[in-house]
Amino acid sequence: MATPEQWLEGARPRTLPAAVAPVLAGTGVAAYFDEAVWWKALTALVVALALQVGVNYANDYSDGIRGTDAERVGPLRLVGSGAATASSVKEAALISFGVAALFGLLLAITTSWWLVLVGLVSIVAAWYYTGGRRPYGYRGLGEVMVFVFFGLVAVMGTTYVQAESFPLASFFAAVGIGALACAILVANNLRDIPTDREVGKRTLAVVLGEQQTRYLYVFLVAISMIALLGVVMETTWLALLALVFLLPLAPALSIVLGGTTGRGLVPVLQRTGTAELVYAAGLFVALLIA
Repeated sequence: MATPEQWLEGARPRTLPAAVAPVLAGTGVAAYFDEAVWWKALTALVVALALQVGVNYANDYSDGIRGTDAERVGPLRLVGSGAATASSVKEAALISFGVAALFGLLLAITTSWWLVLVGLVSIVAAWYYTGGRRPYGYRGLGEVMVFVFFGLVAVMGTTYVQAESFPLASFFAAVGIGALACAILVANNLRDIPTDREVGKRTLAVVLGEQQTRYLYVFLVAISMIALLGVVMETTWLALLALVFLLPLAPALSIVLGGTTGRGLVPVLQRTGTAELVYAAGLFVALLIA
């Protein structure tokens, strides 16, 4: 039986900034237009965190029963390591999705019922990332879905449940957050190219190859900066405060372009996650002040 510490590690808490960041950015936009509803922002945060933990456990379960976690460079996998049974990890994933659905239903009841469909699609997408017979994460589509659900849906959805509109600034913020969320996954998959190729897991990194994946990481960072300019044009120059995200990101770019492989890329994941959170926090503070 896994210990509480192992369950916590299996939930991959270092990925949680990717759940917090969209809510911060989306709430910042709502606040700029004097439409912030703080209890809804907190509820959206619970939904985002529960979905992130749920997808982490679901990936642990699905990859574990396929045997693709037998040789891991990254953090502990509960099923792959034998620390927990596959059924218990699956149950943890379903409980997390249930929490997300419950709080998401509250937002839908108080905003618009079509959000129920958005929530349902989000949970299905989370499960089939590595679950089911034809997981899209094994077919090079992981980055696309991360951009859509942890960028566009999460940021614009957070703004909508508060402002009940889709300001263009919310779209630009969503593109920036989505690009950085994708960069985290790209760094993760860059690290895992050798082991993923060995077990037949065709991530986008495996398809592109190592060098092109490194360029993709840089491209996503550039997209986040361009998107920030879009936010500035739609709101205030104070949004440039988000450029502080380059402080933790600069060393990560150096590592990626320097050709580092394997465990040497772990700091890139950490720094990119921090950069995404700082980017979102910078937007939140700037737009709240403005």
